[in-house]
Amino acid sequence: MSYDQNNIFAKILRNEIPCKRINEDAHYLAFHDIHPKAPIHVLVIPKGHYINAQDFHRNASPEEITGFYKGLAAVAENLNIQEGFRLISNCGLNGGQEVPHYHMHILGGRQLGPMLAA
Repeated sequence: MSYDQNNIFAKILRNEIPCKRINEDAHYLAFHDIHPKAPIHVLVIPKGHYINAQDFHRNASPEEITGFYKGLAAVAENLNIQEGFRLISNCGLNGGQEVPHYHMHILGGRQLGPMLAA
């Protein structure tokens, strides 16, 4: 599978689609999800073209990986959700991935309940 340059996150990175930005640097962009599943629902995406977690971890440079995860940690800290939060990365169709660009969800602001519905 090759990277789709026309996915919504690629368009956001190119500023073709607006987003409510939280923070960014050379390695990541963090913004509010337009369909939040919790009071706090933020997406953190790498600026490189990676389809999913496997692609990112296999092909990103050490600097990209470190920069992305340090950014993810900084965003989570700045959201002031020390009482707890959840990080989710869906991978592939059966994993629930909707956009073919690697991303992490940060969810918090309330008790989140079980990981999966029974």
